[in-house]
Amino acid sequence: MGTKKVQTQIRRDQIAQAVLRLISRHGLKGLNMARVAAEIGLVPSALYRHFRGKEEMVDAALDVIRLRLLGNVDAVCQETENALERLRLLLGRHLEMIRDNQAIPRIIFSEEVYAGHSDRKIKVYHLVKTFLSQVEAIVRMGQKTGQIRKNFEPKMVSVLFLGLFQPAAVLWYLSDGRYDVSRHIHRAWPIFKEAIKGEQPLPTQKNIVVKKPQGIGRGPWT
Repeated sequence: MGTKKVQTQIRRDQIAQAVLRLISRHGLKGLNMARVAAEIGLVPSALYRHFRGKEEMVDAALDVIRLRLLGNVDAVCQETENALERLRLLLGRHLEMIRDNQAIPRIIFSEEVYAGHSDRKIKVYHLVKTFLSQVEAIVRMGQKTGQIRKNFEPKMVSVLFLGLFQPAAVLWYLSDGRYDVSRHIHRAWPIFKEAIKGEQPLPTQKNIVVKKPQGIGRGPWT
């Protein structure tokens, strides 16, 4: 019974991943059961063993985005104890996530996703709020160590941090990838860091490398 549950979850994850890939290529309007089935080598009827229809599959894709977004925070917290480095590396991971999943802006910023689905809108809102709360925790840690200014409200800093990336991601999406979001981050990060950093000097982090995103501009930055 346990093995069957594992296999079911693996198949659900495969379907959700296929949904993200198809939205990247065809948009939400081009998403249908036949295309999802063909993407993973199933007959359309097999999909109904795991999802009742297209809308449930979109919800599953949102769960994948949630896991990746929050997983990025966990990963940078494992890489370094330096609060400013955590924020810098988190921006780099966001770029990689968008590079690998062009469907993310299409889902998050599409009115079609939320039309008639107030519960889905609330779900995404709570996802963003959870992410911001984790960034707040990084900021508070940096304030305790003197790396981030103590007179700034952590919640405000977390929203400003999100603002480094989200508007640029929207422009990148609207321009079909022509807007250089990596170049934007490369220029914006030093300004943001200078504005929030405290009196405690940063240790040298020569061993930390941000993977250069392919296809969406330059990086890394320091």
